[in-house]
Amino acid sequence: MRDSLTIVIGGEAGQGLATAGELASRLLTRTGYNFITYQGYHSRIRGGHNTYALKICQSPLTGPEDQADMVISLDENTDAIDAPRLRPGGLLLAFNEKAAVKANGVSVLEVPFGELGSAREINMIALGLMVSALGLPLAGATDEVNQLFEKKGGSEKPLAALKAAYYWAEPKIGGKYQVSPAVPGHPGRLVITGNDALALGAAAGGVNFCSFYPMSPATTVAVNLTNWAAEAGLVVEQAEDEIAAVNMALGASYGGAVPLVPTSGGGFALMTEGVSLSGMLETPVVLVVAQRPGPATGLPTRTEQADLNLVLYAGHGEFPRAILAPGSIGDCGLLAAKAARLAEDSQGPVFVLTDQYLADCTSPIKPFDLHGFETPVNPLETHRRHEAELKPGAYNRYDHRVRDGRSPKLLPGFSDHLVKLDSDEHTPDGHITEDLDWRVKMQDKRMKKLHWLRERTIAPAYHGDEQADLILVGWGSSLGAGLDTLAELKREGRKAGFLHFNQLYPLDPSDWLPRLEKAGRVVFFEGNYDGQFAQLVRRECCFQPHMVITRYDGLPLTASYILERLEANHGVQ
Repeated sequence: MRDSLTIVIGGEAGQGLATAGELASRLLTRTGYNFITYQGYHSRIRGGHNTYALKICQSPLTGPEDQADMVISLDENTDAIDAPRLRPGGLLLAFNEKAAVKANGVSVLEVPFGELGSAREINMIALGLMVSALGLPLAGATDEVNQLFEKKGGSEKPLAALKAAYYWAEPKIGGKYQVSPAVPGHPGRLVITGNDALALGAAAGGVNFCSFYPMSPATTVAVNLTNWAAEAGLVVEQAEDEIAAVNMALGASYGGAVPLVPTSGGGFALMTEGVSLSGMLETPVVLVVAQRPGPATGLPTRTEQADLNLVLYAGHGEFPRAILAPGSIGDCGLLAAKAARLAEDSQGPVFVLTDQYLADCTSPIKPFDLHGFETPVNPLETHRRHEAELKPGAYNRYDHRVRDGRSPKLLPGFSDHLVKLDSDEHTPDGHITEDLDWRVKMQDKRMKKLHWLRERTIAPAYHGDEQADLILVGWGSSLGAGLDTLAELKREGRKAGFLHFNQLYPLDPSDWLPRLEKAGRVVFFEGNYDGQFAQLVRRECCFQPHMVITRYDGLPLTASYILERLEANHGVQ
């Protein structure tokens, strides 16, 4: 029995790698395992070299791996490309043993794919090999295959390939890669991606309007909301471009909707004028930015954390904003609901910064406990509360006398008050002005909301020794990699800690800066070239980390990557 195991299925786009992985995931969930899955794929419909990795582990919060314990090759490219990823003692189930790159301490077993099934069922052969090696029940696998393929016109051939591969593998590797189940019994859990969770959390938080222009890896947020539109009373609109999408969301927000706009870096770049408009109108909007490597189209199907600066400084002029960054699939749901509430209450833009790795990875999680969520946003309730608080006389949408900058926000058509908005500088009642005194008063009024937001900042979570010689600092999707790194350091006897940020801006250093100042060594790690969050902390808090580890090859951060660079003691200084 092992505590963890990483399996990589490699092949071409179109061979059904994801289907095999998803069926294995469902079976693992039902038999009580924790795992994460993550994909590497080219931006093409067929061909190229794709991988589907599945890490089975004891912890529900874990990160991806650079190395693997088993590689299943569905073509000769995988034999050559992914065999070097195997750890000593690993197994290569080769498409062609002669094409395989041999590594020390690695076993190679050529699979007679042609004898076990047709090329059309090659992914079911891969599934049968996994089920046998992991010691999973064949009956459970056949149930999953039946459920999937009966909807697609019959499961006879897929089942035949699954069983042929299973019985071929049993005398050779049956049960030899078994992992201890982490969850007793068969508790009900959801197997969803980060984007699935984000859409669920947004809907639970009150979001009822989504406008978007498709851009991976954010598109499935809108697709999910579309699928639930009729049942949940959602409106989802695919706009003609990103500029229209953000402006449509602002119009919907003005009218009383709770809007969300999912996009990625290149699409968001087109939205920055609308972001600035939100700041001037003081109109709430949530923007989900799923990062991928740039500049320009860059690597459209890979991952990175390089758009923090883009989101932080997006939009001309100065205005308040909040930036949240989920670290896990569960966080995606919670922070989507939190973002909707923050946007409504701060009357401005709030960003959820995710990335391709977190958007596409899957893991079993407990069903959301809605008691832990923010109260769903209802702009009409806000309207009624603010209207009840108004003193007799004219309604001033931009009343500058409010203590925290959050002036009364009414909806048009729900009262006798005239609701005016203006993209130019304006007086408290919403009329255009070029009076410079009013300019100063209005800007001071808007920026008060930044202090209000800072008072409600989500404090980073700390893991590890209270008196740590080494503290790691990460944000967003690097949560699993950071926890894995910390666990390895603890196994080595190191006094270490890990500080993980779910909110990147605004920051409240009183929550965590004293801890960093007392640590012997502080190392930031993030998925970009410049160490953007480390730079932000330097600017905001005058704190200089001892080292910054960065990754920008399109792959997610992993414990082995971080540990290797800690040992080599190099990084962006």
